[in-house]
Amino acid sequence: MGFCTTLLFAYYYQLFAVVVLSLDEPPLAPALYVMGDSLLDSGNNNLLPTFARANFLPYGTNFATGATGRFTNGRTAADFIAEFLGLPFPPPYLGRWLGGSAPVTGMNYASGSCGILRETGSDLGKCLSIAEQVNMFNQTVEMELSRHYKSSEELSDYLSKSIFLIAIGNNDYINNYLLPSVYNTSRTHSPASFAELLANALVVQIQRLYEIGARKIVVFEIGPIGCLPSFKHRNETCVEEYNQLVVLFNQQLGDALRNLSTALRESQFVLGHGYSLGYDTFKSPSTYGLTDPNNPCCVTWREGTSVCIPEMKPCVDADKHYFWDGYHATEAFYRTVATLCVNGTSVCLPKNIKDLVRA
Repeated sequence: MGFCTTLLFAYYYQLFAVVVLSLDEPPLAPALYVMGDSLLDSGNNNLLPTFARANFLPYGTNFATGATGRFTNGRTAADFIAEFLGLPFPPPYLGRWLGGSAPVTGMNYASGSCGILRETGSDLGKCLSIAEQVNMFNQTVEMELSRHYKSSEELSDYLSKSIFLIAIGNNDYINNYLLPSVYNTSRTHSPASFAELLANALVVQIQRLYEIGARKIVVFEIGPIGCLPSFKHRNETCVEEYNQLVVLFNQQLGDALRNLSTALRESQFVLGHGYSLGYDTFKSPSTYGLTDPNNPCCVTWREGTSVCIPEMKPCVDADKHYFWDGYHATEAFYRTVATLCVNGTSVCLPKNIKDLVRA
């Protein structure tokens, strides 16, 4: 193992170990498994040949160790949920291949720029589609977790009590449907048929997770992408035409999860209403302790509409900003998402995560 590889593995291990050592109480769930895009990516893209990386400051500025690969200034919603469960932050799956074995407390398979469709985000380089992420989880179960449990019954019990978190689909619009110069999906599909295509494809992967052993699955809607700084171009109004595109998908997703709850025995699905929360935060930021719902905190390329410029000093009041860069939210917003999903009664339904772990 070369020096750079050894150093990178040591960094991931240190970040993982520090969180483990801070845990005093028994975890509320045996593991948290995370799948999605850059909203949840904790470093997988650092190890892929892609332009979609966040392995430089000011990303990760809230971490003592600096940039981790998270596309925000600190923790993601998955990290906050892990903290609530009493678990360490799920480490990036690809970092596991630098040495050691997969922890039994969960893994993070999320990959920035990727989506539900395999081709989404390919213009930026390699990323892990949701199908590839499920493949990797299956490998984790067969090659790693099976060695930790004495019987298939024990393994099944572990998986059935673990929490699975999915947030994906943003890039199927941002880096696909709304990018006609690269992808032809907007020419071959109406908004309604594209939403149906995405929902059906995601359902296939959720069913695969169930077949592998997942039972408690939290799936987040796509947020109001028309309110992203990358689309608003410093205006104070959202591009509602874009928002309506994802509303079609979110409706399909809600229907699909209700059908799966009926069809898949002992399954428990939770829908994270990320759209309504995101839109309300934009319209009424003070309700959530924020003051700026328009401007990115970091200095970005293309006048506030893209990703952070490396090493440029960000704003001093990130905890008051909705957005960190042109596409991603701040740690402050992700804390709100996680808190309301864990304890609230309006964001994660039909039950919050606190009730899900008890079920």
